[in-house]
Amino acid sequence: MTKRRNLPAIVATAALAASACTDGDGTESSGDPRSLSIDEFPRKETLYTTGSAWGPPSDFNTVTTSQVTGLNGLGYESLFLFDTVEQRLSPWLAESGAWTGDREFELALRSGITWSDGRSLTAEDVAFTFELGKIEGVPYGNVWDWLESVELIDDLTLKFRFSEARHQEWDNFLYANEILPKHVFEAYSEEDLINGALDDDPVVSGPYRVHSYDEQRIAWIKRDDWWATEALGLEVKPRFIVDLVTPGNADTLNMLIEGRLDLANNFLPGIADFLAGEPELSTYYDKPPFMIAANTAMLIPNTTRKPLDDPEFRRAIAFAISPGEIVDSVYGSMVSEASPTGLLPIWERYFDPDVLDEEGFAFEPSEAIAILEAAGYADEDGDGFVETLDGEKIEMKLIVPAGWTDWEDAARSIARGLQDVGINVVEEYIEAAEVDAARGSGEFDLLINNYSGITNSPWSHYRYLFELPVRETQANGNFSRWESEDAWELTQELATVATDDPRYPELIAELERISLRDLPAIPIWYNGAWSQASNAVWTDWPADGSDGSAVYANLWNEMWGLGAVLMLTEIRPVE
Repeated sequence: MTKRRNLPAIVATAALAASACTDGDGTESSGDPRSLSIDEFPRKETLYTTGSAWGPPSDFNTVTTSQVTGLNGLGYESLFLFDTVEQRLSPWLAESGAWTGDREFELALRSGITWSDGRSLTAEDVAFTFELGKIEGVPYGNVWDWLESVELIDDLTLKFRFSEARHQEWDNFLYANEILPKHVFEAYSEEDLINGALDDDPVVSGPYRVHSYDEQRIAWIKRDDWWATEALGLEVKPRFIVDLVTPGNADTLNMLIEGRLDLANNFLPGIADFLAGEPELSTYYDKPPFMIAANTAMLIPNTTRKPLDDPEFRRAIAFAISPGEIVDSVYGSMVSEASPTGLLPIWERYFDPDVLDEEGFAFEPSEAIAILEAAGYADEDGDGFVETLDGEKIEMKLIVPAGWTDWEDAARSIARGLQDVGINVVEEYIEAAEVDAARGSGEFDLLINNYSGITNSPWSHYRYLFELPVRETQANGNFSRWESEDAWELTQELATVATDDPRYPELIAELERISLRDLPAIPIWYNGAWSQASNAVWTDWPADGSDGSAVYANLWNEMWGLGAVLMLTEIRPVE
């Protein structure tokens, strides 16, 4: 899985910049705000965002995985949110949830939640959403591999029974999947649900509903009857949100500096140079690394090809790469070096010092050379590069998408480091779709991929590394095609263990040891949850230490279940 928020100038940015905010005096709207056109929104009531959409708004189907920005979060909502600091679920649409038996979970919904058409949100909507997973092609259908039944107790209460209690997967489902209105979705055919674009004015439970959209943007308008205002005392501040199809870096930065854009969720090189400007720009941290870590960029070796099938050869590669050079030279210290475990800083409590001391690695070319020599790799023909153990030349390519300039620079650094220790690797830039195809089919030597994203559990990281069986086309992970039955069994056990179970950290430590010993992927740096905000119109952006919890100023689809919606309740207009 590759996460990308970077660079291409997809839209006619001059026209976009001109149309981003055209109201003259910035006065508050009067009358029915839905009657305003997208170009008439009062500036001080409107939040302008970009960095999530790379093409015109088109897919309003929440069942698919390519929705318009905000559909899941501003519109549809999950049962819980996940607090990444406290590492626990917080009730959202649900009022409570608890295991009432070894394989039984009872969930109670909040009362008084209504859909945007005035209908009540009930337990029937929750049960219906789960039942949709039985349709082939619904992305979350694998829940039924271990969920046996959903029973309606009353209008607000459900009981779930499982064939296997997968605590970590269940927690992930509760905050990562949205509840749908049965009375709307039951009218769609299975074909529509899987492939249809559905209604572009969806019936939703969240704080906003669709106002309008065109080729360059989508506008959302605040719901005055959002349930959380009364139930939780939360009020989203912008009356309107306009998400722009992502322009190029230069246009995005200019719009931020000029106060015509409020929040950019894409990679902007050199943003640190503008943090002290006027208007002031904000990032999560006010010093390096500036960005909170969102996922881990890792070098993925194709372990079905020699000599990448040898863990010792992969270990030599790990010692030959300089993460510090990439962090400093490519990213200008906007991000930080990854832990050798690959786990994000939010899971630092699970880093096992003994495992890291015994199996960890760091940039040390002399150690890489020593490992190669000890494993029998030598330069017999004197060309400066080692051969395989069978005496065959080693000629490998490291592929990254063309135009992803930060990854292109990172690939050059990696290849140069490997060449310096005698490993013949050259970087190659190809179309992003070709990289995706090669990653899935296994037709590659080396590539860079993002994962270990912010989730509720390190379980997701190890599922990505070790998932079995390896298929002809790998879709969700184990792109290195490394087969470790022991690691996969431990990963499956980890899925079943509650976070407060003493076995939980023990399993993580065992998996850390295997991942560092076998190195099916080599962690290099933490990609940021790219977030650059202007304080010209809106301020009080989330920052480290502001309230003791991580609230993300980021509109990526997966961030909503991690509390991104709370950002909209905390910011305020500049007076």
